[in-house]
Amino acid sequence: MRIVSERSDHPTAHSVYTKLRREKPNTSLGNVYRNLSILVEEGRVARRKFRYGVERYDAMVGDHCHFICEQCGSVSDVDMPLPAGIAAQARRRTRLTIRSYAVQLYGLCRRCAIQRRKM
Repeated sequence: MRIVSERSDHPTAHSVYTKLRREKPNTSLGNVYRNLSILVEEGRVARRKFRYGVERYDAMVGDHCHFICEQCGSVSDVDMPLPAGIAAQARRRTRLTIRSYAVQLYGLCRRCAIQRRKM
């Protein structure tokens, strides 16, 4: 939980494992997956898929925006208010049961945009 909470890049299970191995060398990747699954079941961490089907973990479990770089694949939270009532509007229009939603913005992160300009 601490590792996921400290990171804003929505780490993969493997990156959590890599970080944790530095602190606790006997940690197994399977153990990391099991504990992340428990945190998801408890609602303390959200499991999210952004690009290429890679699962990432997010300590912000509520509805919020993400920015995904189309070049390097980095993921970050976007600090902005979401449109009020969007889930209720979608429920009325579709008559579906909507429990949550995600807003994803795609483009180039600052680093990739700078690199592209230099080309």
